[in-house]
Amino acid sequence: MVQALPPISSLSHSVLTFLDDNLRSADALERASGLVSELQTRCADLDQSLLDLNRRLESSLFAYASYSGRIGALFGDVNSKLYDLCSSTRISDGRGSEGVERSEQILGEELPSLAKEVARVETVRMYAETALKLDTLVGDIEDAVSSTINKNLRKYASTRDSEDTRLLAIKALKLAEDVLASITKTRPQWARLISAVDHRVDRALAILRPQAIADHRGLLTSLGWPPTLSTLSFSDSHATKQAAVQNPLFTMEGDLKHQYCENFIALCSLQELQRRRKSRQLEGHNREVALHQPLWAIEELVNPISIASQRHFSKWVDKPEFIFALVYKITRDYVDSMDELLQPLVDEAMLSGYSCREEWISAMVSSLSTYLAKEIFPICISQLDEVNDTGIRSQGSISWLHLIDLMIAFDKRVQSLVAQTGILTSLQEDGNLQKISSLSVFCDRPDWLDLWAEIELNDIFDKLNPEMENERNWSTKIQGVLSGVEDYKSPAISSAFLRQLSSLVDRSRSLPTISLRSRFIQLTGVPIVRKFMDCLLLRCQEAEGLTALTDDDALIKVTKSINAAHYFESILKEWCEDVYFLEMGLNHQLESSSIEWSVEGDGNGIFDEEIGKLQEFRREWVEMLSTVVFRGFDARCRDYIKNKKHWQEKGEEGLIVSKTFVAALDYMQGKMSVLQVGLNGEDFVGVWRSLAAGVDRLIFNGIFMGNVKFHDGGVERLGSDLAVLYGVFGAWCLRPEGFFPKITEGFKLLKMGKNKVKDSSTIGERWLKENGIRHLSVDEAEKIVRNRVHTK
Repeated sequence: MVQALPPISSLSHSVLTFLDDNLRSADALERASGLVSELQTRCADLDQSLLDLNRRLESSLFAYASYSGRIGALFGDVNSKLYDLCSSTRISDGRGSEGVERSEQILGEELPSLAKEVARVETVRMYAETALKLDTLVGDIEDAVSSTINKNLRKYASTRDSEDTRLLAIKALKLAEDVLASITKTRPQWARLISAVDHRVDRALAILRPQAIADHRGLLTSLGWPPTLSTLSFSDSHATKQAAVQNPLFTMEGDLKHQYCENFIALCSLQELQRRRKSRQLEGHNREVALHQPLWAIEELVNPISIASQRHFSKWVDKPEFIFALVYKITRDYVDSMDELLQPLVDEAMLSGYSCREEWISAMVSSLSTYLAKEIFPICISQLDEVNDTGIRSQGSISWLHLIDLMIAFDKRVQSLVAQTGILTSLQEDGNLQKISSLSVFCDRPDWLDLWAEIELNDIFDKLNPEMENERNWSTKIQGVLSGVEDYKSPAISSAFLRQLSSLVDRSRSLPTISLRSRFIQLTGVPIVRKFMDCLLLRCQEAEGLTALTDDDALIKVTKSINAAHYFESILKEWCEDVYFLEMGLNHQLESSSIEWSVEGDGNGIFDEEIGKLQEFRREWVEMLSTVVFRGFDARCRDYIKNKKHWQEKGEEGLIVSKTFVAALDYMQGKMSVLQVGLNGEDFVGVWRSLAAGVDRLIFNGIFMGNVKFHDGGVERLGSDLAVLYGVFGAWCLRPEGFFPKITEGFKLLKMGKNKVKDSSTIGERWLKENGIRHLSVDEAEKIVRNRVHTK
């Protein structure tokens, strides 16, 4: 018997919508029996849910009644004690000293005890109310999770109802988290209550999150994600975008778009909730892991693309440039939809600190790095031991360096995508640059970094060996020295080493962490500097061994090495003042258990030890040049110093100069002219100052302290000789006398008149100071005065 439907006016809007959706045509009547069965099943489920809720309500009411009874009993006990207190106080009012003692007892003992009891009762009440509130919230969460599971198990479940139930569960989760956060701050002693609630919430989240992700994946499949990759064209990676593939995120519309957006927001809300929970649970510990995890919804976009891309990657193992081109094209083509469509959804979900653009790029780069670590690098490593018949670098080394070049170029292009929104600066400041760097593979494999450094170093040495053997690089000076910059007259070989070192520094800048950069420079840059110093030392030793530096060509060879070392040192010092090197140096200092710096001061530069060795090399060979010239001068002055008679001869008219001394000075001036032309200005000053000190000691000890009797004519001759000596050194300074303090002051004593120095016994410390003698001792001055013979 067919029953008529009730009047339309009596039906609710939801019922009408349901009938319109399921009974649109006559064909739908054939499925009426199934629809009736479904409605009966849903009604039975609702009845069962209602029974469950009634039982839970009954249980909650019973628990609340139990708590209320306990609290009522406690309050009754407090009231009785207060009544006894009032009664005892009234009784003791008329009893004199006994009343006073009773009042003191009440005020000193019973009132504090009563206050503690009241506080305990209040704490119990608060604990009971909080526990009941949390029990209700967790119950709502578990009911919502259970309802979501049941609806997903049904064949004709409504997606709309499932999303609404999930949002209710998320709302209850947030309320529970607010309560737990408040308890953590105000009542940390309730740790067991917090632990019990966390345990139940974790079980609910373990069901809710996978279900939300499964629904999200289903929606992505309905959208046509991932997009097809077979039609992508990337033969010219720098060309304009190909308009062959449409972005499914931009083409979705209607209910599908609404469902996707709601599911995306729900997933972001769940992640925000999870972050809050981890932040609370890790309070007082390192919370960086909890505060920023990859965005789940973006990961769900990247994972299917990564799986689809790897089918293409497997064909391009020998052509990794295609792999980088494809990843960059996908990243670039879909990055706009992250800003325009998904970022507003993240902001609506109140998920702070996340940029969809950054997360998209980071996830794509991470998938590429994972593939490189698993597939590409092992192949390159397996080829490293293969050596060509001609002894040239193995194909593995060539492939490795080519792969590194591709990774560096890819990272620069990816960083340009990030920098369009100004995020790159914040990533650099936070030290999270490895999120968008394919070179982050070396963070987990430091042994690969060591291998890369070894390959780079061998490659650079192969390039530098011909440069070192080419004598033109040692004879040609560096051209184009900037005005205002010291001209160190450095040969071109130093520029060749600096170019290679600079290229390594530029490559190290692409590494995402300071520790990796520091280690890479230590493994590559430091050996290059030491190789340069070894080369300079070898050339100097060869020059010394062949001619003992008596030949001008040998002197010039040493001067060029000193110039190269000084120029190299100045460039390294300039680099070490840069923030980039200061950060690496500080990191190296913190990681090292004990560091002994060779450089004076408290430097922490990464090249400080090498700079110190360059300085020591210069000091050693500048002193060697000075010593060589001094030895030649000394050999030519021996007869001059040994001849004691010409200091006793009578003076002649005109300027009298000792020929042997002038010849020795001529030799010294010739050698110094060679050094002045070949050596840089700063080190040449060191040479002539050291030489002046040696000549001062030689003449003073050989003549002034040599038991020589000086007559008037001898003093005049000595003055003429010293005038020539000062003239030679006057070409390099304004007051040459100041660099010969002992012979200048000794000659000053010889020139003093007989009346001024009557007897050597009058000479003392005070007398020396009064006469401007500051570099001679009393004994030395007395000896010089005793050797003076006045004939007038």
